[in-house]
Amino acid sequence: MMMTPRAQQQMQFLFALRSKGVTDTRVLTAMEKTDRALFVRGHFADRAYEDMPLPIACGQTISQPSVVGLMTQALQVAPRDKVLEVGTGSGYQAAILSHLARRVYTVDRHKTLMRDARAIFERLDITNLTAFTADGSFGLPAQAPFDRILVTAAAEDPPGPLLAQLKVGGIMVLPVGQSDSVQQLIRVRRLETGFDYEELRPVRFVPLLEGLGND
Repeated sequence: MMMTPRAQQQMQFLFALRSKGVTDTRVLTAMEKTDRALFVRGHFADRAYEDMPLPIACGQTISQPSVVGLMTQALQVAPRDKVLEVGTGSGYQAAILSHLARRVYTVDRHKTLMRDARAIFERLDITNLTAFTADGSFGLPAQAPFDRILVTAAAEDPPGPLLAQLKVGGIMVLPVGQSDSVQQLIRVRRLETGFDYEELRPVRFVPLLEGLGND
């Protein structure tokens, strides 16, 4: 029986993820269920299944799938977890998290991105995901604390408000670095007595900016 082009693309997509170190079965299944093509528009739509970052509106990017997979894997989301994502962007990462967690809250400073992402969430009938236009560097105090926090933009240091909103025993994954050429993906665990920091790999992300966007 011949495979359809779509099935072939999906198989190659998952093979590429595994080859880059994404081995968690739950993460791979969530990414298989989340069609990246829905989150990529215009000239780049036909490159949705390639393992590369692509531009989206407001000068932002949709991260390459292997980085999304590795960040999600590092977050170690459990089925009962409440997750905060800072930097909704296209909505791709939040949609993946919705398959893994009990509840996902996602925030972005750009109204345009949030409007487009919400439209996709509604189209996919994702019911355990709530999206806000807000300054993500301050987290979401009204819904805190969180079991897991994922930040998809780089700060010089893990923001204090986000650390404060992480439960004891919780995990935060984020890129940290002073320039877009020198960044490290780190995993922060909140302990009873403080925080444990672990460097995971070099990455490149847009900067985490304070305030709302101009759109």
